Amino acid sequence: MSEFWIYFQIGLKHVLDIHAYDHVLFLIALTVPYTFKDWKRILLLVTVFTVGHTLALVLSVFGIIAVKVSLVEFLIPITILITAFYHLFTAGKATKNDGLNLIFFVTLFFGIIHGLGFSNYFKTILGGSATSKLLPLGEFALGIEAAQLVVVFVVLLLSYIVQTVFRFSKRDWALVMSAFIIGVVIPMIVESPIWNR
Repeated sequence: MSEFWIYFQIGLKHVLDIHAYDHVLFLIALTVPYTFKDWKRILLLVTVFTVGHTLALVLSVFGIIAVKVSLVEFLIPITILITAFYHLFTAGKATKNDGLNLIFFVTLFFGIIHGLGFSNYFKTILGGSATSKLLPLGEFALGIEAAQLVVVFVVLLLSYIVQTVFRFSKRDWALVMSAFIIGVVIPMIVESPIWNR
């Protein structure tokens, strides 16, 4: 049980680390257009993201995939930017069911990219064979899922307060938050080490 808690906590800290806020930014961008009544869809999206994240770690642990760190560090903010732009341009449009399969596929793909960003560190904290890393990887994934649900709950709660107390429309909330995320993520892209050649 103590070993489970160790890897579960690593998963929690991976998402909630204040110095590595890219994960939280992506979750905010993903959650912005939704409310509490959409909880099933959000839970599914978050889980799909976790599956992608975990899949990337499994592929990395078994040596099936290896991507340059600088490329991954560039792609992570790109995924956040794309998600924020998508919600910026679809804010207030009642087409949430249209292209839902596309949203799930894109979320899975983005989860893989984010997972690759953590794969090198994850491999260094685990010794032994690739198969012996599967259980800790599952425990880590549960920690990630739990932390993501905490972030999503906070975003939904903030959304509820802003829309009910301050009378923001759902569209205005999505526009403001998407624009804020774009403003935060563009410097991350500009300062990416991929430009230093």
